[in-house]
Amino acid sequence: MLIVTLGIALYLYMKQAQPLTTIGSNPQTTVAVTAVRNDLVAIANAERNSFASNGKYISLDELRTGGDITIPTRPDYSYSAELTENSFKIVAAYSGPDPKAPKHITVDQTMAITTE
Repeated sequence: MLIVTLGIALYLYMKQAQPLTTIGSNPQTTVAVTAVRNDLVAIANAERNSFASNGKYISLDELRTGGDITIPTRPDYSYSAELTENSFKIVAAYSGPDPKAPKHITVDQTMAITTE
């Protein structure tokens, strides 16, 4: 019984001690991608709030000028929005030097984040 308990405890410890998955070739890219994902979630929430208030999705410029959100400037990433009457897709496009960085990170009205 003691061996089984120790085995379970060791397994759980090893699962928690595993390092975080890195994205890209260096830690800076991993940090940048995490920040971009946070930006995308914030933008998507602002879009959803706009739809709830106004019955439509609005451009990123309208979100900025309306004070709905402050979209930070990130080196190597640019944001764009693809809007329809009932959906949106926010795209963060990468243009930096890291060949292993995701080239596009997107979020839509379902809050699903995808990486390409």
